[in-house]
Amino acid sequence: MLKEGDKAPSFSTEDESGNSISSKSLKGQKYIVYFYPKDNTPGCTKEACSIRDDYSAFKKLKIPVFGVSKDSAASHKKFIDKFKLPFPLLMDEDVSLAKGFGVWGEKSMYGRKYMGVIRSTFVINEKGIIEKVFPKVNVTEHAAELLDHLKKK
Repeated sequence: MLKEGDKAPSFSTEDESGNSISSKSLKGQKYIVYFYPKDNTPGCTKEACSIRDDYSAFKKLKIPVFGVSKDSAASHKKFIDKFKLPFPLLMDEDVSLAKGFGVWGEKSMYGRKYMGVIRSTFVINEKGIIEKVFPKVNVTEHAAELLDHLKKK
């Protein structure tokens, strides 16, 4: 997993509506990329709704938030519509973005090992450097943790 002070990887992908989003287009502004395992699952829904509920504070700070999972555009659209998420969800079907940030790894559930997205969030500064990493995310409190960090900067 990338660490604070590392350069964020270059990327170019699309959001759920087919809009192109790239690290190049975001250069010069601070932004947040949060990786989550799967649309419409309990923990991922709590995390997304936590950010949704505090989204006006992120907008006020002019800091865009992007959720990332390996789900399809159709899945992302359903997730956004169902929970009225006001921020884009980026496509990473080939997990190249997750691998670039170092959040694709071995996980274990009920004794079974498998590869998956390790829930993590990165705050990337205006120069493309990782300012803060949240490797252990409390899904219900995550937006508050992010905002606490952002208000200290």
